[in-house]
Amino acid sequence: MSFLHDLNGYRSARHHQRWTGTFAEYLELVRQRPWICQTSHSRIYRMIIAAGVEKCKTGKRYKFFSRELFGLDDTLEKLVEEYFHPAAHRLDVRKRILLLVGPVSGGKSTLVNLLKRGLERYSRTEEGAVYAIKGCPMHEEPLHLIPQELREAFAREYNVTVEGELCPLCRLRLDTDYGGRIEEVPVERVFLSEERRVGIGTFSPSDPKSQDIAELTGSIDFSTIAEYGTESDPRAYRFDGELNIANRGLMEFQEMLKCDEKFLWNLLSLSQEGNFKAGRFALISADEVVIAHTNEAEYRAFISNRKNEALISRLFVLRVPYNLSVSEEVRIYEKLIRQSDLQNVHLAPFALRAAAVFSVLSRLRESCKPGMDLVKKMKLYDGGEVDGACLKDLAELRSEHPDEEMSGVDPRYVINRLSLVLIRSETGCVNALDVLRALRDGLDHHPSIGREERERLLNLITVARREYDEFARREVQCAFVHSYEESARILFENYLDNVEAYCAGVTVRDPVTGEELKPDEKLMRSIEEQIGVTENAKKTFREEILIRISTYARKGKKFDYTRHQLLREAIEKKLFSDLKDVIKITTSARNPDTAQLNRIEEVKARLIADRGFCRVCAGELLRYVGSLLNR
Repeated sequence: MSFLHDLNGYRSARHHQRWTGTFAEYLELVRQRPWICQTSHSRIYRMIIAAGVEKCKTGKRYKFFSRELFGLDDTLEKLVEEYFHPAAHRLDVRKRILLLVGPVSGGKSTLVNLLKRGLERYSRTEEGAVYAIKGCPMHEEPLHLIPQELREAFAREYNVTVEGELCPLCRLRLDTDYGGRIEEVPVERVFLSEERRVGIGTFSPSDPKSQDIAELTGSIDFSTIAEYGTESDPRAYRFDGELNIANRGLMEFQEMLKCDEKFLWNLLSLSQEGNFKAGRFALISADEVVIAHTNEAEYRAFISNRKNEALISRLFVLRVPYNLSVSEEVRIYEKLIRQSDLQNVHLAPFALRAAAVFSVLSRLRESCKPGMDLVKKMKLYDGGEVDGACLKDLAELRSEHPDEEMSGVDPRYVINRLSLVLIRSETGCVNALDVLRALRDGLDHHPSIGREERERLLNLITVARREYDEFARREVQCAFVHSYEESARILFENYLDNVEAYCAGVTVRDPVTGEELKPDEKLMRSIEEQIGVTENAKKTFREEILIRISTYARKGKKFDYTRHQLLREAIEKKLFSDLKDVIKITTSARNPDTAQLNRIEEVKARLIADRGFCRVCAGELLRYVGSLLNR
């Protein structure tokens, strides 16, 4: 009953949204709500902004894209602010074809589909309402009915600019059915729909020898020529090409640069003048956003051909690269897995992250910056702090290799391997080692990977394995230490007290006895040695810590060990070192006693309750860490 109730409500809402009236009544709507006659570029821009905008570290994040596209904030900001925003204000950029260029599985098709589905929903809102001449095959803007001689006066009164001319069929109907009385021409509200071929079109290239230009511009209806007597009669023409039906909305031109040249030339006039040639008619007006996409190799071949200069100048090229953030890459995999109906397999913590680490590392290139290896670079791109590096350093790293995110392992390969391991799981749980093993095995059968590239990727899987080793140690350490954060905080504060006393040349007061003591050099060195700080470098390291503390204090922020990458690593390693023997004995005992069994069960319970593990992967994690400690 609930669904049927919702269905009735849906039908009622759709019926309520419909509107039909005369052109005179439409003019009254324009006076009240002038945005209803906005251009297609403006409609898409307002649609994106209406969904919400929030600030992020590098600029703006648009909520319209945030559920489907990850790690492309810079690209999407360029799309909105450099293309749609100025185009919405009728600046010259609206006369450009938007060309998305990027590697396979980078998100180009997803981006276009988001805009298509968004337009369908937005046209059903009051802000995105679209009105058209009733019966027009191109559902064109009713203001085209206004003669050229009266448009200037109309613009002064209504503050609305009119662009474009009536399509041949509507012009004929105006003269024959209404005797030129534009105020009587019927107008209706239309809803954009790709399925119903209203305002959203898709053109896909096929065999150039058999593909007909009519797919773009419409065709003659030979069955009616005898009735109307001539091919130039608009009633004998089907205005059903993709450029016709996409009027008022968006047309996707898939793999545009694979098309025969004759298909591309139709876009020259459309992009620059807002019209195109079809049949034996004058130029036909069209207001639509043309979005094309292609890969990097096709694009480079296209721009190297001087014959294409006219079309190249009419392109707005937007590079859609691979994502370089591990956290965002994980979200991509989570989305793809969520779309399946395989919900009964548990993914252990770090399982997807291990795949993401491998993928992102494959896209990065070595930096010339001293001390910046691929792992540090990856962590910096993921928003972490590495040796005090900041956004400025991130910008410098990006400038070293502007195209580094245009190649590497694509998400499709990873999700294919993940799908295999999920289906074959016998325990109902998949961990990071299962994922890395599947990724490694798949390299042998990858058709586009050469011997040298395979060796490079195998090395990166080893790096991803080391990252998992560190994660596994930390998880077990956290579970063994009952109050891990509190222990780390106490150790950190004790270390800071001694560092401050050391740098100031004063004594430390014992918190229990109140006795004045010298700085505990043994404690400080036991922590600093965890991260390779030498005896000669200890003074510099300690002074840098104090500088960092004072910087945070001036900004009114609290400094803790998690805000310094090296110090965090040192504190965690020190705690782990202190617990190492206990963990080793507990996890690797062949015949554990009752106390050890109780501790193991307690650790498993914490891993399950607090860290997202199940009983299967919690047990596997403990066994794996035990083997690591015994090596």
